[in-house]
Amino acid sequence: MIDYKLDKEINKISLKRLIDWVFLFLIFSFIVSCGNYISTGASIINSFIGMLILSAMAYVCFILERITPHNISSIIWVSLIGIILALPMVPTSQYIVPFVKSVDLTAIITVYLAYVGISMGRDWEQFKKFGWRGAIVTCFVIMGTFLSSVFIAQICLTLFHII
Repeated sequence: MIDYKLDKEINKISLKRLIDWVFLFLIFSFIVSCGNYISTGASIINSFIGMLILSAMAYVCFILERITPHNISSIIWVSLIGIILALPMVPTSQYIVPFVKSVDLTAIITVYLAYVGISMGRDWEQFKKFGWRGAIVTCFVIMGTFLSSVFIAQICLTLFHII
């Protein structure tokens, strides 16, 4: 018996949508590669190949999220596939890890946050519905996440006598 929700999700994946995702991932990869070169001086070609690998993993995971019978998040799929492909005993790791390693996380985050900002700016009516209370809550969530990260980093760096 076919689950209606699963059938509905599979039907949402059209060829046009798949092509749009590929185009978006290519643009995203190029912009991140340029930003990575500017911020770290890493090779644009190695960064671009690394971003293409990460984008291909994300692409496969988005599709898996929509076609698997259980409601498994794409984040879990990305983690599993990334870990499996990077394991030292897997033949792909010697090719994948050096390229992905050349991509700095801050370059990815910068481009992603710029994209989110543009998306929110495009949908101003939706943003206004969010309201000032939502903006305050968002600021506190971001601040809490940042401070928690700083706290955990401080503990780890102190435990390992790095600082």
